[in-house]
Amino acid sequence: MSPADTGAVAATRANARARTQAATTADDRLRPGSPGYRRANLALFAAGLATFALLYSTQALLPALSSGLSLSPARASLTVSATTAALAVALLPVSAFSEKYGRTPVMTASVFAASLLALAVPFAPNPAVLVALRAVQGVALAGLPATAMAYLAEEVHPAAVPSAIGLYVAGNSIGGMSSRVVGGVLSEAFGWRAALFAVGLSALACAVAFRLLVPPARHFTPGPVRPAALWRTVTGHLGDPLLRGLYAIGLLFMAVFGAVYTVLGYRLTAAPFGLSQTAVGAIFLVYLVGTAASAASGALLARTGLRGAFTVAAVLCAAGLLLTLSGSLALILLGLVLVTAGFFTGHSAASGAVSRTALTGRAQASALYLTAYYIGNSLGGTLGAGAFHAGGWGATVSLALATVGAVGLVAGLALRRPGAATP
Repeated sequence: MSPADTGAVAATRANARARTQAATTADDRLRPGSPGYRRANLALFAAGLATFALLYSTQALLPALSSGLSLSPARASLTVSATTAALAVALLPVSAFSEKYGRTPVMTASVFAASLLALAVPFAPNPAVLVALRAVQGVALAGLPATAMAYLAEEVHPAAVPSAIGLYVAGNSIGGMSSRVVGGVLSEAFGWRAALFAVGLSALACAVAFRLLVPPARHFTPGPVRPAALWRTVTGHLGDPLLRGLYAIGLLFMAVFGAVYTVLGYRLTAAPFGLSQTAVGAIFLVYLVGTAASAASGALLARTGLRGAFTVAAVLCAAGLLLTLSGSLALILLGLVLVTAGFFTGHSAASGAVSRTALTGRAQASALYLTAYYIGNSLGGTLGAGAFHAGGWGATVSLALATVGAVGLVAGLALRRPGAATP
């Protein structure tokens, strides 16, 4: 056998070994029905529940904060917007750190730090300290959304990743909803400080559950943090017109959603409705509409394309906003359902399009989308509350309708590229 033949045989055997090793690695990942898969799902569910319970823990309590601390709606809303803005800023750096130090350590540090900070938040002596603590909490919370998806993609068998991510997202939505509902009930009974402390305790319990349940990472390969490479990836994504448009659309939809949910409690606790804090908290059960809307968005996207999905989402939001101008509580709640359905439809379509559009650096592309998304939450909550303070609910609705109009303009410009409007 010639040296060339020997080399060819060796190369063939090496390739076969590599394929076998890759198959073994894939087969070694967590599969549905295995104890490790169940533990991973429960761990990420608990962590997601804690993260989003803490992120929005003050939103349902804003009227109580305004009353207890003599704050305007705009100043009280900073307890939400400061947290989401800080999280948005921290997402990219934290996602880079997880490449070096590992997904599990970053997630563990994140959920424990945020939970312990939550136990300090109720004892803030004044509004400035309260907002500062909430901003630091936002930085701490960035570890979960920045790394959870990467952990699941690495540790779970590829065929089971969508269902695992679905359960994680369910934990997010249930956490965000439960902190608002439970917070409203406890605030009316014991005051807003007790409500926040209870949310902190429940989040700490979830953090402990996460640490006990999460399987050790077996498929993570650490790598150095390369700021220059990260910068090139980020600027490349921001230079893509379609990705820029999708980031802007996510920001605008979230601004509408943030404005409505931040301010609505003020309107409904005031005359002529005079709802209790418990009743206002219960209104956040409308969030469940978002679960159905997100599930239906895939079929809508397949039928109408991206442009059609954004049009449906914008029309739902606009119709819902107009209904909330009514003096009927039933019509206001129907309007809230439509706004919620429209937001989740638009958000699902935009976030999914980001992952399909980015051919490289998908993790950074998604992180940029989440950054824009949470900036939108901060802007919507603060500007919506300011508009309400200046001109009442009608001013907030006008601002939100203008933002919905901007969605249509941005979508029209971003989707002009051939093929961009297809799913």
